[in-house]
Amino acid sequence: MAVIKVKVRNEAGIHCRPSSLIIQKASEYPECSFYVECSKGEADLTSILGLMSLGLETGEEVKITADGSDDEKASREIAELFAYEFDFLPQK
Repeated sequence: MAVIKVKVRNEAGIHCRPSSLIIQKASEYPECSFYVECSKGEADLTSILGLMSLGLETGEEVKITADGSDDEKASREIAELFAYEFDFLPQK
């Protein structure tokens, strides 16, 4: 099991487009299970609605947990997406 803590850096938070990229990355590791946890709750990273329901905003710290084969590599790649500053403009 691999656990990584990371801060959300995207200016608009983790909304629909970043969520879809995170879910897509998690799906590249079908032998792993992934969860993200924050002060607002926990979500399975195979569920875009679960991830979006957390309403993750810039600066929030999340804990990513991966369990399965190649979980260290998978968790690092997913953590990079949470810390990535996407080119998406904030939706107002």
